[in-house]
Amino acid sequence: MSLEIRKATKNDASSILELINGIAEYEKLTHQVEATEELIQKNMFGETPYAHCFLAYWNGQLAGYALYFFNFSTFLAKPGLYLEDLFVKPELRGQGIGKALLLTLAKEAVVKDCGRMEWIALDWNTPAQDFYLSLGAEMLPEWELFRATGDSLTKLASL
Repeated sequence: MSLEIRKATKNDASSILELINGIAEYEKLTHQVEATEELIQKNMFGETPYAHCFLAYWNGQLAGYALYFFNFSTFLAKPGLYLEDLFVKPELRGQGIGKALLLTLAKEAVVKDCGRMEWIALDWNTPAQDFYLSLGAEMLPEWELFRATGDSLTKLASL
């Protein structure tokens, strides 16, 4: 059995979209997916790449991905790595693929001199929470996530 993890390229847009749809299905959020191959190519591999991705292959088969971007910590005055999605296809779980992807990102954060690496998990996804805790991550219950999107973002921008 072999695991390969590599950085995604523009030619991987269809694979990335397949995995986005996979995580959306797992999280019961398919109704929110607006991503297309064209948007992925433009916004991840275009003139200004806003996100990056590692793809995992198990025995040559697309197995999962870790999609991330960099933010900035004012308190640390350093960049941070934000993990947007970590997903392994359900039929390939239990092979260490998710752990390998997460460790790859941790190494990327260290190489880029990031002060921290952060991500969120849905409150009902206790398998993911337990997995992250088992690797030494901390859960920050005192923080609440806020979001403005679509009409609420447009309204906020016009105030």
